[in-house]
Order: sequence, then C-alpha cells, then structure tokens
Amino acid sequence: MNTTSLSEYVKLMRKEHGLTQVDLSEKSGVGLRFVRELEQGKETLRLDKVNQVLNLFGAKVGVVAMDKSSNL
Repeated sequence: MNTTSLSEYVKLMRKEHGLTQVDLSEKSGVGLRFVRELEQGKETLRLDKVNQVLNLFGAKVGVVAMDKSSNL
C-alpha cells in the first residue's frame, strides 16, 4: 500500500498548483509559520487549520482504518 504523509501531500499539492508557502498561507488564511510546520511534519497541529489548508486542494483530514493486529 502506497501512503503519502500529510506533509508530503501538502508540499506536493502546493507545488503542483504553483504556490509558494507565502501564497498558500495567504490563500488558506493560516500563518506562514503554520504552513512551514505542516510541511515539516510537525506532529501537533490544529486540525481546523490543517483542514483550512487542505480545503484549497479539495481534501480534508479523515479517519483511516488501521490493521488491528499492529495495535495490540
């Protein structure tokens, strides 16, 4: 199964849309620092702000089922 991290996805989509981090920050209504932390993979971020960014790309954070055997 091929998975892409959130930080990789945001960076890829930003580049595909020809946006700089500043552009993404302005268009999504979040701070530049937040965009940088998101793309660097910071583990603790506000989900509402993450969704503000993802909304520009027609996406949002959601639940993904995991293999239960790996959690026990």
